[in-house]
Amino acid sequence: MTTHEMPAVDPKTNPNVPSRLPDAPPHPGARGPDWWLMMKAFLTQGRKIASCAPSSGPMARKMIDGIDWDKARCIVELGAGTGPVTAQLVQRLRPHTQALVIELDPMLCARLKARFHGVPNLHVVQGDATKFDQYLAERNLPPVDHVLSGLPLPSFPEALRNAVLETSARALGPTGTFRQLTVMPLVYYKMYARYFDDVKFRFVPWNLPPGGVYLCRGFRTIAATTPAK
Repeated sequence: MTTHEMPAVDPKTNPNVPSRLPDAPPHPGARGPDWWLMMKAFLTQGRKIASCAPSSGPMARKMIDGIDWDKARCIVELGAGTGPVTAQLVQRLRPHTQALVIELDPMLCARLKARFHGVPNLHVVQGDATKFDQYLAERNLPPVDHVLSGLPLPSFPEALRNAVLETSARALGPTGTFRQLTVMPLVYYKMYARYFDDVKFRFVPWNLPPGGVYLCRGFRTIAATTPAK
């Protein structure tokens, strides 16, 4: 998804968004179209970046499909990139819903902060996904209903992957969901099934490359001691 394709923040459909957002301060790292920023991040950081291109609109919408916005009080997004999923969140946030968006790459985070500057209830943080429970506590945010991950978890060292998932398990309520984007449909299903009791996969053909979303519930604490395969 390129910059001009990004869904606009519409105050008519989202009363939580002001009619005019304050101008964001310029940042040299946020220059250029989204695809170029993602490509640069992918080429310089490799396996730390999930894809060389932003997620498509259909992929971003599938990531949040089925969320009960009347009940959701807090949503966390990990590895937000240039913000295609974040844009979908912003369109749907209710006044009672908080969103914490985390991106480690400074260039990509600069794009997020510029794009969503001034949006109420949206907290964009340049930080470590394994520490997002600390970021929640620092901002006095409510318990988490859903974690949306754009991180390339299968490429992470096992200890780092476990840390991300264990942090998510601590933060999520008993009925919460962990949602993981992928551009390798079903390839890592067995891996996620080791970590969660209930794993479903939703295919998204209209993405480059085609991908989908793992919808996971019921974290298994024993997964951390099970060798990766």
